[in-house]
Amino acid sequence: MRLNELTCSGFRCLGELQFLPIPGVNIVHGRNAQGKTSLLEAAYFAVTSKSHRTNTESELVRHNHDRFQIRAEVARRDREVRIEVNWWQGTKRIKVNHVALSRVSDLLGRANIIFFSPEDIALIQGAASVRRRFFDMEMAQLQPSYLAALQQYRQVLRQRNQLLRQPTPDLPQLEAWDEPLARHGAVLIEERRKFLRDLAPLATRAYAHIAPDEPVEIRYHPDVPDAAALPKTLLKARNSDLRQGVTNRGPHRDDFEVYVSGKPARIFASQGQQKTAALALRLAEIELVHDRTREYPILMLDEVMAELDAARAERLLDSIHPDVQCVLTTTNLNASLPSAQRASAHFLMQGGRLETR
Repeated sequence: MRLNELTCSGFRCLGELQFLPIPGVNIVHGRNAQGKTSLLEAAYFAVTSKSHRTNTESELVRHNHDRFQIRAEVARRDREVRIEVNWWQGTKRIKVNHVALSRVSDLLGRANIIFFSPEDIALIQGAASVRRRFFDMEMAQLQPSYLAALQQYRQVLRQRNQLLRQPTPDLPQLEAWDEPLARHGAVLIEERRKFLRDLAPLATRAYAHIAPDEPVEIRYHPDVPDAAALPKTLLKARNSDLRQGVTNRGPHRDDFEVYVSGKPARIFASQGQQKTAALALRLAEIELVHDRTREYPILMLDEVMAELDAARAERLLDSIHPDVQCVLTTTNLNASLPSAQRASAHFLMQGGRLETR
C-alpha cells in the first residue's frame, strides 16, 4: 500500500500543499510548530475521517478559513483509491473514487495508515477509554462485521441509558433492550479477544527487537470475561443501573494492560519503556494488517526519534519491513537518517509549506 499523493488546503496551519512521497522512507524535518504533525494528521484524517488529536473538527480549519479539503491517492495491490474529504461549516462530505459516501463509516478499510505520535503513551498510562478507542479504530478498519456490531451496540447502549435516566423507567422496555445489547456486546468481546490474541505475540516480537531483554506481555481485561454470561450480568446489575441511571456492565467497560518484565507498565515501567511499548503496539499493527490484507499499511511516525535513544531508534528503523512506506517527522535531520539499505526522500516543512530537499 502506497500513498502516492496528498493535497490539502485550509487544514490546520498548512498552506496549499502537495506531498509526493516515495515508496521508501520519507523524512519531513523542520522546527517545531511548522506543520509537520499536521501533514501526517491530514493523511490520517483522509483515510479514517478522524483526527488523532481532537474530536472537534472545527479545530482543524485554518485560521480565517471556513473550510478545508484533503485529497489522497493510495495505490493498493489490486486497485487505486482516490479519497476526497470536504469540510465546510460543520458538514463533512467524503468521496471515494469520485463516488459520494452515504455513511462516513464506509470509508474505513479503503486504505490503512498506522500512526504513531508522542500522545500514544496514553495507550500505556492513560484511561481505559483510550485503549478501547485503539480496539475500535484498528478493528473497524480490518473487520466490517466488528464495525457493524460496534455501531449497533453503541446505539442500543444510548437508548438503554436514556431509558435509565427517566424518572420511572419502563422495566419491560428495559428488558427488551437487554437482548440486543448482549447480542452485539458478545460479538465485541469475542472479536477483541481474538484481536489481542493475534496482536500480542507481534507486539512482543516488536518490543524485543527495539529493547532486548525486556519481555513484554499484553493482557485483555474484559468487563464480562465470558460473553455468554453477558445477559445474566446485565440482569444482575439492573438495580445498580436503575439507581445510577447508566449501564454499568458490558464491553464499553473493557480494557487491556501491557506488562514489561512481568510488571504493569502503567505503574512500574520507565517513561522510555512506556513509549517503546506503545510503539511496539503500532508496529504489531503493521504485521497484523499485512496478515489480514496481504498488504503492508502506510506507517507514519511523528517525532519518534525524539522519543527513543539512538540505539533503540536504529533498531526501530531496522525492524520495519522494507516494503513499508514510511513518513517520519523530526526536528533533527541527522538523528533520523534511515539505514543505508533504504531509499529515502527529504522534505522541509516551514511555515506550513513543504519543500523537497
